[in-house]
Amino acid sequence: MTSRQSTAGSNSPSPRRRTVVKAAAATAVLAAPLAAAWPAGAVEAPAFLHGVASGDPLPDGILLWTRVTPTAEAVPGSGLGPDIEVGWVVARDKAFTTVVAKGSVTATAASDHTVKADVRGLAPATDYWFRFSAGGTDSPAARTRTAPAADAAVANLRFGVVSCANWEAGYFSAYRHLAARGDLDAWLHLGDYVYEYGTGEYGTRDTVVRQHAPTHEILTLADYRTRHGRYKTDPDLQALHTVAPVVAIWDDHEFANDAWSGGAENHTEGTEGAWTARQAAAKQAYFEWMPVRTAIAGTTYRRLRFGKLVDLSLLDLRSFRSQQVAVGNGSVDDPDRTITGRAQLDWLKAGLKSSDATWRLVGNSVMISPFAIGSLSADLLRPLAELLGLPKEGLALNPDQWDGYTDDRRELLAHLRSNAIRNTVFLTGDIHMAWANDVPVDAGTYPLSASAATEFVVTSVTSDNLDDLLKVPEGTVTALAAPVIQLANRHVHWVDTDRHGYGVLDITADRAQMDYYVLSDKTKANATSSWARSYRTRSGTQKVERTYQPV
Repeated sequence: MTSRQSTAGSNSPSPRRRTVVKAAAATAVLAAPLAAAWPAGAVEAPAFLHGVASGDPLPDGILLWTRVTPTAEAVPGSGLGPDIEVGWVVARDKAFTTVVAKGSVTATAASDHTVKADVRGLAPATDYWFRFSAGGTDSPAARTRTAPAADAAVANLRFGVVSCANWEAGYFSAYRHLAARGDLDAWLHLGDYVYEYGTGEYGTRDTVVRQHAPTHEILTLADYRTRHGRYKTDPDLQALHTVAPVVAIWDDHEFANDAWSGGAENHTEGTEGAWTARQAAAKQAYFEWMPVRTAIAGTTYRRLRFGKLVDLSLLDLRSFRSQQVAVGNGSVDDPDRTITGRAQLDWLKAGLKSSDATWRLVGNSVMISPFAIGSLSADLLRPLAELLGLPKEGLALNPDQWDGYTDDRRELLAHLRSNAIRNTVFLTGDIHMAWANDVPVDAGTYPLSASAATEFVVTSVTSDNLDDLLKVPEGTVTALAAPVIQLANRHVHWVDTDRHGYGVLDITADRAQMDYYVLSDKTKANATSSWARSYRTRSGTQKVERTYQPV
């Protein structure tokens, strides 16, 4: 991929797989092949069928992304289609009368006809409009926003927060409602942007709401490209990408369930090939299809700054981790086991210590707060254990979360305490539930002992949670399970085990507040959204408290 930029204007530039739910049948098959989406009489014209996006905002720049379909046969993953020149333009206004930067890039089959433009020379904390063009066709126009200057005094920032979007389990209404707000500086995707399973293998309530592509489990580069391509046709996802930049990290399903550095629970070397090849294919497709800068060592761990208000450290908790262990064998405490890898943990600790920002946010794909199940009844324990990947007898931790790597967690929390590092907030996905937690140094003695940080966990966009697994009305499980979970985990201020939705994180110098929103019905394309709860952490407290209205 070759790129050219010019500027104009004053601002120039191991065990066999576990499947959480086995759907009994795959129904409601939707969406024709992409080639059929071409308008009549325009089969040979270039088209922008997968929308446009921006990401990783800097004070002076933004990363722009699109995918062009140069000919009808050049569908994602096909390896077909000619090279084509793709122009891009950035302007101060939606009408593109004040152009501040423009350039071009060549889309080729080698990059699945995806292109990126890393535009620099922009003004900080500024809204811009951008679009692409190819062969006389313009893409949709989209809005993006740069980060504040590194030394800027920033009064307020607002981020959308999402995770866990299983295409087959429902519609992405959460993205639509976030897009409609129009007030986001950026939005954070905390992992599981796509899922790797075959049709019906990770469904919900025994129903496939809409079928993904390809229909088999994705293993090859072509497979991963095809799956990303299907996701990028979703109108709600496209809408969110056109109103604000995304800051994304991956979790396991961008690869395979419960991925670790040398394999995954949902990968069998004997029949599915070498893990190194699958992992490389997944990473290549991810960086092709996502507006994410390739960061340190070709992973997603990196750091973004938003003025003096926020430093955002983004973690990769899959590429370097040790294999998950069976619960109860004691090795979760082994200091040789790691979830971050030595280099990443040192990088995180150094960044948290040296930061002069008011708030230190950590984009964290799996829950760092300790979690014990407590005395749940068997009918609740079994599906909870299944969702979390726990043994059905229900021992008190989830080895895929930080609970399975306690030495790394102990070292990190001790670092926060010994260096008096305040206002660290972990932003987490993965678990398909909403949580508001203090992060205790010693959960066994909490709240008599200290809290080192706080954590806001957002629920899933569509992926199954407990009411889906039990096939009971929404809210039923939370009413029974939440009090028991909180009794066994005194640092947990709130948990909602049942609903789907998103979060809106609003930050000022005085507090960081997470507003939790829920959807009426993930299986309905027109699902409505409503505010559920809000929690905040006030500066200097390292503790969460409830607040009774959204920002």
